Amino acid sequence: MESLKNKVAIVGVGYTPQGRIPGRTAMSFHVEAARNAIEDAGLKITDVDGMLTQPPGGDTRIAPWNIAQQLGLRLRFGSQQSAMGASAGCMVLHAAAALIYGLADYVVCTYGESPLGGGSGPGTYGGGRGDNAAFGFYGASGGYALAAQRGIYEFKTGPETWSEIAVAQRKWANLNPMAMMHDRTMTDEDYYNSRMIVEPFRQYDICQVSDSGRAFVMTTAERARDCRHRPVYVMGVGQDHPSTDIVQADFMTGPIGAKVSGEEAFRMAGVTLKDIDACEIYDCFTYTVELSMMGYGFFGPGEGKAFFANGRTAPGGELPVNTSGGLLSEAYQMGFTLLTEAAVQLQGRAGERQLGPVTRTKEPEIMLVSGNGGVLTTHSTVILRR
Repeated sequence: MESLKNKVAIVGVGYTPQGRIPGRTAMSFHVEAARNAIEDAGLKITDVDGMLTQPPGGDTRIAPWNIAQQLGLRLRFGSQQSAMGASAGCMVLHAAAALIYGLADYVVCTYGESPLGGGSGPGTYGGGRGDNAAFGFYGASGGYALAAQRGIYEFKTGPETWSEIAVAQRKWANLNPMAMMHDRTMTDEDYYNSRMIVEPFRQYDICQVSDSGRAFVMTTAERARDCRHRPVYVMGVGQDHPSTDIVQADFMTGPIGAKVSGEEAFRMAGVTLKDIDACEIYDCFTYTVELSMMGYGFFGPGEGKAFFANGRTAPGGELPVNTSGGLLSEAYQMGFTLLTEAAVQLQGRAGERQLGPVTRTKEPEIMLVSGNGGVLTTHSTVILRR
């Protein structure tokens, strides 16, 4: 595959309110996020001629052409895409191809849903499907609980490791005014006292459900120089999709898609794990962070507890992870939460949570972003640089 290294860049990020937002539709969040991202990049609406959209729950009504109509733009390139939590990372590759081959000049990638406010259905959050429902197996939590139980057996992992992840990410959220958990601190005691949802997961092992939207704009490296903010260049991308239902899977403890997609992304980027200054790791569950980082090679099987100990990934730690609070403590916007946070960090616009002297960490040059969808079904890896 032709290398995409340094040929395209992220140039704008769009936020919306996030939390429980009554009276909003998923479409309204897509439109608002797209508009804000385009403005953030210093562009006019009419500059944008490409759009990739992740619809909530596969809703075909939330399509690029419908969003474009509301924004007043005309598309030369557009598509709906859903690799679930891996979609944002996959979109980076597809947008890059369109830009490099001249199918678009500026591509905006959008996400939005409203499961709490009533504007869209609950998706995978609580529904039982097929035979699973008959056995009390509901939603993604049940699937990841199966994987985590196997992880406990094989890796001797468990809450002693996961509490470190949850508490570290809450500390990042406490520095992020946009985070749903911004005003709520968490201690180890709080973690252990939280109620059990589905064994072995406690409440704070599980990501939030949010009404919200997020978007980012990409363009070629040449055009990026004329945009408002410092470009964030794409160094490497990779995908791997095991594509097996969890009840039939033989990879519950790895290697999941992180290994293959990570190897591809690092090969394209021409860097190694030692070059990564910070990570944004898909965190639908605390265990997903552990399993993904193990898949990338940051530590070996059974070494997660020691790796995450003593605030290693928290503010002031050696390797910051999920610096906005992530899905666990900022807001659930699939992989868009993580990808946009990496872009904002590399642009130096993260405020109180900015990596560098403000948070007693290294100023980032290169960051790794992961996406994970289904129950360890899809995976994307993106390596970005300032």
